[in-house]
Amino acid sequence: MISKMFEKEEVAEYYNTTQNHYEKWWSLKQHLSLHYGIWDETTNTHGDALQNTNRILMTMAAIKSTDIVLDAGCGVGGAAFFIHQKTGATVTGISLSEKQIALAREMTIEKGLSQKVSFQLMDFTNTSFPTEHFDVVWCCEAMCHAQDKFAFMKECFRVLKPGGRLVISDYFLPHKEVEDKNNWLKKWCDTWAMHSFDKIDVFKTKLLQSGFDKVENHDYSSQIKKSAKRMYYAALLGAASSEVYNFFHPKVSRFAKTHYRSGYYQYRALKEGLWKYNIVIGVK
Repeated sequence: MISKMFEKEEVAEYYNTTQNHYEKWWSLKQHLSLHYGIWDETTNTHGDALQNTNRILMTMAAIKSTDIVLDAGCGVGGAAFFIHQKTGATVTGISLSEKQIALAREMTIEKGLSQKVSFQLMDFTNTSFPTEHFDVVWCCEAMCHAQDKFAFMKECFRVLKPGGRLVISDYFLPHKEVEDKNNWLKKWCDTWAMHSFDKIDVFKTKLLQSGFDKVENHDYSSQIKKSAKRMYYAALLGAASSEVYNFFHPKVSRFAKTHYRSGYYQYRALKEGLWKYNIVIGVK
């Protein structure tokens, strides 16, 4: 499945022009998270589920206080703050979005964490960090925007120290081919400025070819369904008002104009078994 080839400037445009939507529908300013929440016996609320995703990734990556962590595709900094506050690790977050980095830096000052948590505007496939600098590279639902996933993997391998861990949560195609009669995946990708998804076995092979060892995969598709359904309901509730707004504001940005539809597309695709939510770990 291949969608439109989005350039990095277009990915930045997507996040810059839809951040207010995440603030309204995903409680962004409260939780500082744009990702899916993982629901289990420990979660009771949307906020709990968002924090649970961070907790699970942090545990799988075995992050400790002495680690230096790169949050590749950091959003507005929620995971970076979570990692430091829970472990004491030093965290650097990078994003293509000027608006995200601005809010993340603002929150860093507000939280008094400038010595331990920092944010930079940077492409995670071509960073300026020294070789073998980080103990962990963390990438939560951001790799889906990369045109060249090999370039991303190779850059992660370069900046990781020997024994360093790469932890990724993202969207993948199922092992078995499923016909997408309604083009739900393409429609979803086009509304979120995503390029393509790999089958999980293909992705694991690419990681091994990039130099990573001890690659593990964990399927959390069933645990994110409640978050996917929340987006679906938000799409239904916001459809009428969004179309009215679009009618009276014809110059609204292209991603903001159709963004509400993404909640519908991603849920229909998930219900039809067209994608999976996986967490993958690789060790250098």
